[in-house]
Amino acid sequence: MIQVNKYPIYIISKGRWENPLTARALELCNIDYRIVVEPSEYDAYNKRISSSKIIKLPNDLSKLNQGSIPVRNWVWEHSVEMGFDRHWVVDDNIMKFMRLNNNKRIQCRSNKIFKICEDFVDRYENVALAGMNYINFAHDRVKMPPYRTNTRIYSCILIKNNIPFRWRGIYNEDTDLSLRVLKDGLVTVLLNALLIDKTGTGRNDGGNKDIYKATDHRREFADSLQKQHPDVVGVTWKFNRWHHQVDYKPFRGNKLIKKEGLIIKKGINNYGMALKALNEG
Repeated sequence: MIQVNKYPIYIISKGRWENPLTARALELCNIDYRIVVEPSEYDAYNKRISSSKIIKLPNDLSKLNQGSIPVRNWVWEHSVEMGFDRHWVVDDNIMKFMRLNNNKRIQCRSNKIFKICEDFVDRYENVALAGMNYINFAHDRVKMPPYRTNTRIYSCILIKNNIPFRWRGIYNEDTDLSLRVLKDGLVTVLLNALLIDKTGTGRNDGGNKDIYKATDHRREFADSLQKQHPDVVGVTWKFNRWHHQVDYKPFRGNKLIKKEGLIIKKGINNYGMALKALNEG
């Protein structure tokens, strides 16, 4: 497997060794990664994933009862110690990666998809978080820009290592981190040109499913984020459960700053990708 992406990709996984969706999706794209698991689950994961791609945590961090937060912070420090400027943290329930091109959502099996994101982000001085949008939020019947700035980044996140923040809390950690970097004047970039297709939150066993189940229609989720950011977060009831509602308008003034001396070649760079018909059983 050739290392194409510049920054390390960490999959944080718990209780999902029987169906490691994201690992399979990355294998299909021939993309290098590391799946991070607790010591008690290492052998189970190793039955399906090569030991060379598994990082065994020093302790079972789930005993801290903070969801995935301790593991997220552990991989952050791991990437810093390895000398990287950024790192990817990826959910373990991604079924496939997609490309939005000419208003068509097409499954992408290129090993360049993470590199494309990295190359774009590295043009700028002030991108703290970047990632790929959900396929459900990039409709092929609506004209979409290739990316959006200054919104929440989730599930497949490229993080600038030297930002003065770390993961915290238990609920809505991705939205909380996004809001903190935006309030600091930094920029987030959500790519529509590249997408992820993942299973619904809480539908699979493992992960944070127990946390989701032990809530009052997720009222705790919404309330915790509102308490952290009362200036921009409200709470609303829709789709038969509680939701947080974030106002991102105050961050429209956070502008991308190009790196000095940056020269962008004219024309479209498809990174060698081509549209091909797949013949599968």
